[in-house]
Amino acid sequence: MKKTLLAYLKDESGQTSTEYILLVAVVALIVFKFKDVASSRLNKITEDVFGKAEGFVDSIE
Repeated sequence: MKKTLLAYLKDESGQTSTEYILLVAVVALIVFKFKDVASSRLNKITEDVFGKAEGFVDSIE
């Protein structure tokens, strides 16, 4: 009985798809949790970059 249980626990066939699904679920939870924070920071970074680029272009003219 013990050998059968250990053999079952060591058998890795079929686990890879389950593991991938769990990883995707964890990543999706992280994305949904921090979506608003990431969106606001990305928006701020984009505005800063384009603001500096616009200032640079204005100083050249």
